[in-house]
Amino acid sequence: MRTFDIVILGGGESGAGAAVLARRKGLRPLVSDKGYIKDKYKVLLKEEGIDFEESKHSENLVLKAGEIIKSPGIPDSVDILIKARLKGIPVISEIEFASRYTRAKLIFITGSNGKTTTTLLTHHILKTAGLNVGVAGNVGNSFALKVARDEHEIYVLEISSFQLDGMFRARADIAVLLNITPDHLDRYDYNFQNYIGSKFRVINNQAADDHFIYCFDDPVIIDEINKMNIPSRLYPFTAGAKAFSEGAYLQDNQLFFNIKEKTTTMTLEELALQGRHNLYDSMAAGITARLLDIRKETIKQCLSDFQHIEHRLEFVASIHGVDYINDSKATNVNSTWFALESMHKDVIWIAGGQDKGNDYTSLEPLVKEKVRAIICLGKDNRKIKETFEGMVENVVEVRSADDAVKAAYSLARRGDAVLLSPACASFDLFENFEDRGNQFKKAIKNL
Repeated sequence: MRTFDIVILGGGESGAGAAVLARRKGLRPLVSDKGYIKDKYKVLLKEEGIDFEESKHSENLVLKAGEIIKSPGIPDSVDILIKARLKGIPVISEIEFASRYTRAKLIFITGSNGKTTTTLLTHHILKTAGLNVGVAGNVGNSFALKVARDEHEIYVLEISSFQLDGMFRARADIAVLLNITPDHLDRYDYNFQNYIGSKFRVINNQAADDHFIYCFDDPVIIDEINKMNIPSRLYPFTAGAKAFSEGAYLQDNQLFFNIKEKTTTMTLEELALQGRHNLYDSMAAGITARLLDIRKETIKQCLSDFQHIEHRLEFVASIHGVDYINDSKATNVNSTWFALESMHKDVIWIAGGQDKGNDYTSLEPLVKEKVRAIICLGKDNRKIKETFEGMVENVVEVRSADDAVKAAYSLARRGDAVLLSPACASFDLFENFEDRGNQFKKAIKNL
């Protein structure tokens, strides 16, 4: 029977990328997926001569591996991983594995919300400045596939809590922590402190010459920092007045970046991304760029011309005076809070999906103020209905994006906004949040 140096659990973007890198570094990998591997990844694995199995995890193969790389979507509680740890087999993330094979400068960006926007905005600034920079992680290609095929001098990586959980020796030259709000609590024993600890792994292994950028306005982050002795250099950002020597702050409608004894300023109106949450994303990206000595003019230009990302408060169409907005990437309550807070019209809100231990009470004031009707798009909508029934004119249940859009069309009045901002994961009815957003957009075009 064949043995493998590394077994990779999960044959998606992360797993396939890790397998390619392992193969190219002279290791013998096996990709093992409990479900089915997409055709595009099967083609990739076959091209690279990599063994794989579907619809099972063969214990006689998995539990003889020298190391296991776990895809982020697989919980630590699955039986095969419990058995692996009992046998002393190390279980790591693809990010941890790929970091062994690059000398590039690494920028890790995490947070409950805003990771993708900040990652892509940071990459936009660095690329515009002419740096040899790649973007990967929880957005785009896997980090491992980039290292295997497209090496860069700098990587900007969006890192989820699940990826951080499997990182032990990886070190960020620049770590960014945007915010921490309750999310994925079903994966953390419904214990918020466990989730907080996961997010703070972004600064693991940092030393005195490394940099930690964080939100000064987030009480959870500040409370945790006050418990710690962090060796890296700290760069806070705030929507308030200056409260520190280096970082970013807001004063008299002017955004200030004070880094390396130099100051960059621009007005709020000049920012491409409007809204309080986007201000924080812009601040974090701007600080990162200044730490890498990007010219002030380049930073200001990029913060002014960056294009909004798909599925994040994405304007889709205006039909008979009703705006349709795709915020499918809002998979937690805090993200939906920002979406509702940014609305200046009466809202027909499409919400629901796979609940992750959500507490919707923080949305109640915004729902009372702005929402006329709620369309529940999910298999189990009990919690949303129990929380908001009586606060709005109508609560409707549907099982498809097409039916959700038709229901919204019938309920909306001229001047309203139809907002898909689910506050939940998509996996009960859709492949992922992109699939949910794309089906929503297709349904709008079919009206």
